[in-house]
Amino acid sequence: MIVTKISAIMIMAVAIFTIYFITSTSTILAASTVIPTRPQRLIIELIHRDSIRFPYHNRNENVSDRVERAMKTSISRFAYLQAKIIKSSSWNENYEAGILPSINSSLFFMNFSIGRPPIPQFTIMDTGSSLLWVQCLPCNKCYKQFGPTFDPSKSSTYSELPCNSPYCRYSPGSACNLFGKCSYNLTYMDGFSSSGILARETLTFKASDEGRISLPGTMIFGCGHDNGMFHDRQVTGVFGLGFGKLSLVSHLASSFSYCIGNLHDPNYIHNKLVLGHGARIEGDSTPLEVINGRYYITLEGVSVGERKLEIDPKIFKRKTNIGKDGVVIDTGSPATWLVKPGFEALREEVKALLDVWLTRSYWFDSWTVCYEGVISRDVVGFPAVTFHFADGADLVLDRESLFLQAWPNVFCMAVFPSFADHDHHETNLSLVGMMAQQNYNVAFDVSGKKVTFQRIDCELLDD
Repeated sequence: MIVTKISAIMIMAVAIFTIYFITSTSTILAASTVIPTRPQRLIIELIHRDSIRFPYHNRNENVSDRVERAMKTSISRFAYLQAKIIKSSSWNENYEAGILPSINSSLFFMNFSIGRPPIPQFTIMDTGSSLLWVQCLPCNKCYKQFGPTFDPSKSSTYSELPCNSPYCRYSPGSACNLFGKCSYNLTYMDGFSSSGILARETLTFKASDEGRISLPGTMIFGCGHDNGMFHDRQVTGVFGLGFGKLSLVSHLASSFSYCIGNLHDPNYIHNKLVLGHGARIEGDSTPLEVINGRYYITLEGVSVGERKLEIDPKIFKRKTNIGKDGVVIDTGSPATWLVKPGFEALREEVKALLDVWLTRSYWFDSWTVCYEGVISRDVVGFPAVTFHFADGADLVLDRESLFLQAWPNVFCMAVFPSFADHDHHETNLSLVGMMAQQNYNVAFDVSGKKVTFQRIDCELLDD
């Protein structure tokens, strides 16, 4: 009788423990891996090219090395966007120009995983591209990358888009291949290409506020089977944040925001991207136009301190539906590019203020204006430069956002004059680069057709 009671007690105890274990395990799994249809706050770490968190960070590089790369990145990026705009001028607006960025024309990178089970990816983050793509098996001409290549045959959530999918008609460079599959074909700036199949898959992100979050297997991406001559073997693909029928942004509440701190501090760890409903849309707003996936805003003037420069605002206007002119806000160029009359007005005002006590340096005389000295010491008290946008939104550039310490004893203005492309096509394009956006939370509400600027320490946004 006693044994029977003890057995009953033991069985009950096991049952209670089992229920507790299952409940606790379910709670833990729910907390660590949330799979909402529309995540409320998807926060992703952005890794700057010069950050110590960049997987291939070269600790032997000095400041001059990083600045030289920033200059080259700015030039490459402006050329990339010019080429993309010119090519897209002959395309239907529903198509994306087949030109991709490279590690030399990009600033920020991000980690995520794809498939079930999840395979980690390290991709370029780019507001100038709309399609997310990664390298896939089987590879016809694929480069050897660091880490595993995504094998769709081993994923339980992978599904290819059929040719009769309404999304297939928006596929860049192609539509339906000989095997009845919806395909894509994108061409790099150096003439090489990436091509493959459009498909749907599960994406998993390591979010800073909620552990890991998975987006269900409905996200459209390019599964690249032919990337043979892609030189950026440090990355697995491109995470496009441009707006289009195939873009992730269009499937996540048509909104996102990013906050960028000091670009020149390799130890800065608070750069972040927020996707979907959790985007922080606060601050002064200005109208947004989306043309071929790129983001255009209206610059109306520039001030240095209390003095508004004599610049005809018409030079910044977008006069065509193609986007060969106007002002693009971009994440790939450190420097800002202004059409020549706007640049010259700003340059002359800077020279008038600095020539009286500093010695000019002529390292980049054809590009911008430089001086002998150190920013932290020699331009203390320099007035802030303000970019005035439509509807009263301002972007204020302090000395760390306006000037770049090119060498230990030389600094330059990080604003350049827009130039014609290698075929001498004039675009009259201006570009607001990332140095000008430092210490701001910049939010894109595409459906509301607005961009907001909120000056803030990005660390304050850490959850």
